[in-house]
Amino acid sequence: MYYIAVVGGSQCSVEEESIAFEVGRSIAQKGGTVICGGGPGVMEAAARGADSAGGVAIGILPGPDHREGNRYLKYSIATGLGEARNAIITRTADAVIAVGGEYGTLSEIALAMKMGKPVITVKSWSISPPGKLKTAQISVNNADDAVSIAINKIKQNE
Repeated sequence: MYYIAVVGGSQCSVEEESIAFEVGRSIAQKGGTVICGGGPGVMEAAARGADSAGGVAIGILPGPDHREGNRYLKYSIATGLGEARNAIITRTADAVIAVGGEYGTLSEIALAMKMGKPVITVKSWSISPPGKLKTAQISVNNADDAVSIAINKIKQNE
């Protein structure tokens, strides 16, 4: 079993919502678990996608109440840590898929890369480090490629 974080903005475009749904559904169909921030936008779409395929989505919430997560989560973890919970999301995940996003998404991408986790982006941030780093992000154009690459990278690291 593997955990794949799906990160992105709490506000997103219709296209980003559709991609996040497909990413969540594909993760569940392939036997994985979705890890997300538990809120609206990309997070809710990914959880809804996992739920539609009979899968599991775990929300790592910024606030102190586990009931604040979106309705598609199977499990909610209230941290009371605000944006610092982004480190928990990335530490928990075996790989991270970013769809669109805001500054919180950028922090999750950077944290995951620092932790040596595979990072796959779809219509999201593009980071160009000043030198060679251990982990580089992989940018793709669709949900299927994002999930397939994430799973392959996880298997390579086992």
